[in-house]
Amino acid sequence: MWINVAVLLAGVLLLLGITSSKFSARLGVPVLVLFLTVGMLAGSEGLGRIPFENYGLANSVGSVALALILFDGGLRTSLASVQQVWKPALALSTVGVLLTALITGLAASWVLKLPMLPGLLLGSIVGSTDAAAVFAVLRSSGLKLPERLTSTLEVESGSNDPMAIFLTLGLMGMITGRADSAQALALLFVAQFGVGSLAGLLVGRLATWAINRINLDYPGLYPLLALAFGLVAFGLAAVLGGSGFLAVYVAGIVLGSSSIVFRRGILSFHDATAWLGQIVLFVMLGLLSFPSRLLAVAWEGLLIALVLILVARPIAVWASAWPFRFRSRELAFLSWVGLKGAVPITLATFPLMAGVPQSQLIFNAAFFVVLISAITQGWSLPLVARALQIGRPADPIPALSVEINALRHVDGEILDYTVNAKAPVAGQQLRDLALPDGVLVTLILRGREVLMPRGTTTLMPGDHVFVALRISLEPLINRLFDPDPEPSALPSDLPLSFNPATTLAQLHRFYGLPLPLEMAGSAAAQSLEALLAQSAPGDAPGNAHGKALRVGVLLIQAGAEPEHVTVLIARHLLPFQGHGGDIAHQ
Repeated sequence: MWINVAVLLAGVLLLLGITSSKFSARLGVPVLVLFLTVGMLAGSEGLGRIPFENYGLANSVGSVALALILFDGGLRTSLASVQQVWKPALALSTVGVLLTALITGLAASWVLKLPMLPGLLLGSIVGSTDAAAVFAVLRSSGLKLPERLTSTLEVESGSNDPMAIFLTLGLMGMITGRADSAQALALLFVAQFGVGSLAGLLVGRLATWAINRINLDYPGLYPLLALAFGLVAFGLAAVLGGSGFLAVYVAGIVLGSSSIVFRRGILSFHDATAWLGQIVLFVMLGLLSFPSRLLAVAWEGLLIALVLILVARPIAVWASAWPFRFRSRELAFLSWVGLKGAVPITLATFPLMAGVPQSQLIFNAAFFVVLISAITQGWSLPLVARALQIGRPADPIPALSVEINALRHVDGEILDYTVNAKAPVAGQQLRDLALPDGVLVTLILRGREVLMPRGTTTLMPGDHVFVALRISLEPLINRLFDPDPEPSALPSDLPLSFNPATTLAQLHRFYGLPLPLEMAGSAAAQSLEALLAQSAPGDAPGNAHGKALRVGVLLIQAGAEPEHVTVLIARHLLPFQGHGGDIAHQ
């Protein structure tokens, strides 16, 4: 009978969690706070009166739920983003966590009148930025932040758990008198990062190979296959003494950055599992709390939280990330978004299970600090971003993504773009978009009207534009529909082919290529074919190679990156066959 009651309660709590997410944006409260509130209301001191104080079970369930969240976060973090920000993210996840833990721990020792080591233990528990909280808040904030800033936050939060675990375990050993030697602690540190990264990398590559070659009879099994590999990465690293959290995140990055079959289905499934993980995790942690105990440490917890948010995190960020040329307002934003969430509460159960003296006080204080962090930092994130003039409102979520690489890998996909009024394509006819070869607008939905695209069709704000394209061209086409595209160099090995009627003005407007001063005005309206047909001084008649180089030199003199010139003008010779041919990068 009790199992039926448990299933009923689980279903009710899940429904309440999902329903609460609907009101998150309207109330201006992060979803994780609402999930925690649902759990606290259902707990032993809330309206539900559900007794739950099993810290071991909470630790186990919380670890699995966090693994699901991290795996989904890794799937959505591109390898290119990691390569761009790994240095500042690594500095924040090591030196930053250490400084945050040290400063917060000293404050906790003074405020709670604890000995030095227990105070530092509390600082270590709340020292890391929580991936579940960061992913949840960034997802529900309604903001589109600069790519480098978003990637830094995501990679930092996904990779700083090993440092927090290392500090927590090391201090627990010192407090209980079971501390290992300095050499053993150093090996623990190396194992947390090294084994976790290596296990994630190997399992991620194995998952990519298996998903593309297994050829399952039932398409619905592909998302489960990816999930199985994520759990293998987590468990393998943990068994070998490494960080399972880091391993599952790295495995997600490797798999998500690879070309795999059923990509859209896999991402959609793991989006749902991540939401499930967040709901289960935060509702369960809410059940674990006792409001009366939290109120008993409210003033002390508030002081510790203020030191953490206003002193420790900013000092750690500026010391760790300043050398990597972040702007002052970006450093200020990084300082504010040091969100705490499930990981600190999960780590706070370690001292309880190990019998560390005053562990209940440490748990209650850590829980209260997490609540303050989630409410203040999570709720105010959009306000702080606007005050610092960082980011803009996020684009609407596409209504549909069509999966075309089913049982076999196909180098192509169909994407649904919503035309923003400020996007470069708004108000433009299709024939004027300078679309490269390998891109085709297949369908346009305007309200309830279905439009068959023609060259004279004008894209209007609110239109849903279905675009078939080669996968490698997606970042390029994303620029056309982005109301505020960020400057970015195109890969020099990206195969592109433009119609010879394409003009430099079109390439400048839609793809951000700098316009040479010598080609301003009427010259910019000339087609690439016409420009290449012009003889440069000193060129032999018919020397197409010299003509191509002449255009390339002009572009470089105007400030264009060589990679842009390589892509758009070609490294050696741009062959074209009359008016019907293409200007191609071979």
